[in-house]
Amino acid sequence: MSDSPLLLIVYHSLTGGTRQMAEAAQAGAGREPGVRVLLQHAADTTAEHVLQADGYLFCTPENLAAISGQLKDFFDRCYYPALDRINGRPYASLICAGSDGSNAARQIARIATGWRLKEVAEPLIVCTHAQTPEAILAPKQIASDELERCQALGEAVATGLMLGVF
Repeated sequence: MSDSPLLLIVYHSLTGGTRQMAEAAQAGAGREPGVRVLLQHAADTTAEHVLQADGYLFCTPENLAAISGQLKDFFDRCYYPALDRINGRPYASLICAGSDGSNAARQIARIATGWRLKEVAEPLIVCTHAQTPEAILAPKQIASDELERCQALGEAVATGLMLGVF
């Protein structure tokens, strides 16, 4: 690891909402000059990325009351190679949901507990209220006040990494 901490933001997005949230968190984290930030699509993220990072933001849509298949695939591929090698590192989650998001948050928390990560913020859930097949599959535009919340979370996690408070 470098002298400057690395925040890894892992995301999956089908309709663009979660991507916007992850990019906002990246922008917020980028305000902390001493922290390196790596935004990675879940399909492109490897166990090596996980091992090199000092903290994590996991970002997913909630699909059928669960994390997205792409984020689940990321965890499936990286879980055992990182097990017992990242204990105590901080994480937070961002979830783009049509109605609830709490089950996806619970799934991430269970996986993070297995990895022995430290949750440093409540899950940030943005509800799009998409309830019809057409609305669920339509491209999303996340409201600016919600994106500001994502930026603030990214900045808070990066600042905590820089200060060593996690």
